[in-house]
Amino acid sequence: MADIIQEFTVRTGPPRVFHAMATPQGLTHWWTLSSSGKPEEGAEYQLNFGADYAWRARVTRYEPDAAFELEMTQAHPDWMSTRIGCQLEAEGRDSTRVRFYHTGWPAANQHWRVSCYCWAMYLRVMRRYLEHGESVPYERRLEA
Repeated sequence: MADIIQEFTVRTGPPRVFHAMATPQGLTHWWTLSSSGKPEEGAEYQLNFGADYAWRARVTRYEPDAAFELEMTQAHPDWMSTRIGCQLEAEGRDSTRVRFYHTGWPAANQHWRVSCYCWAMYLRVMRRYLEHGESVPYERRLEA
């Protein structure tokens, strides 16, 4: 199995980072075209990425301001049953250390390699949104 791990610092506190990473409203700012669901363990999230990409995930970890995880339940075959999540740790007064992961890939294949790049780009958009209030249209997020 292959995993994707990204670690970085965001210059804002854990509550804001958690909101961006763990709520449907937050995810829509930097990752999905739109999202919905109740932010609590066991709930289902709908993750919309456009036509033919209406994916679903189950919240498997929800620890406010500390950790969040989704298990993919309807997605591309390579993403099925993978887990996407983060662990957050306060770093000083106004920063958060983020450990992002996307684990359980069936193989380090071409789709995994593309996703490694895409996650880095999406997480950059998320950090810029939180630190500078930048909003990037969904269609341009991988170019920003």
